[in-house]
Amino acid sequence: MTDMPVPEPIPVERLHFAMPPVHESVVDERVYRKQRLAGALRLFARLGYEEGVAGHISVRDPEVPDCFWVNPFGEPFATMTAGSLVLVNGDGQVVLGTRHVNQAAFAVHAAVHRARPEAVAVVHTHSVHGRALASLGELLDPITQEACAFYQDHALYDAYTGVAVDAEEGSRIAAALGPRKAVILRNHGLLTVGDSVDAAAWWFVSMERCAQVQLSARAAGKPVLIDHRDAVATRELLGGDLAAWINYQPMWRQIASAEPELMS
Repeated sequence: MTDMPVPEPIPVERLHFAMPPVHESVVDERVYRKQRLAGALRLFARLGYEEGVAGHISVRDPEVPDCFWVNPFGEPFATMTAGSLVLVNGDGQVVLGTRHVNQAAFAVHAAVHRARPEAVAVVHTHSVHGRALASLGELLDPITQEACAFYQDHALYDAYTGVAVDAEEGSRIAAALGPRKAVILRNHGLLTVGDSVDAAAWWFVSMERCAQVQLSARAAGKPVLIDHRDAVATRELLGGDLAAWINYQPMWRQIASAEPELMS
């Protein structure tokens, strides 16, 4: 029996760690954003977030910031590709593409993009647990590590006036959102924003799961809240868009590997 030498640690600089890419041109960045948008829509189809023709993810064009790529009206999330997206202006008018957009849904997105120029992407779909929590008119409680990412960084839009079809309703929702990452639309569902499609999509997925956990915990008993100081500290570690981007990468790699046609 020979003695095996103790392995030397690999220098940290030689270890791979994925970070958001920096693009050399707006053309490259546009392709990247559209592919990520198509991938997020396909992922949402797998997760069961699609409800008829309701639900949108929008991403700001990197060259024309008051125009946005979005999924066309009536097209299944599961079949979306980068090439099937449409480009619309801030008034919801299609400027590139051959399909309509859901005007009621995009009225909200347009208002949020207008109020939050740093928000690259906006997500709103009619997920089951998000709607259930929204029907209670309540915020997420800090009862898990994941929920702490939203602690004092999400809001409640405490009104429901029917299907949002005008700019005024969108502006009220944007005002309720304010500088935060998410808003619960009472009797309606969840809306999240981020500085990338990946971040906004992760916040939506995480918020939907937090809603499910909160509803389940309350049905079983009385959840124990994490105290303010620890909730804030956890949010500072996990609540930024970079953390969201990193958390989303396993989902992105899975969908991109399983469905590479989304890139076209």
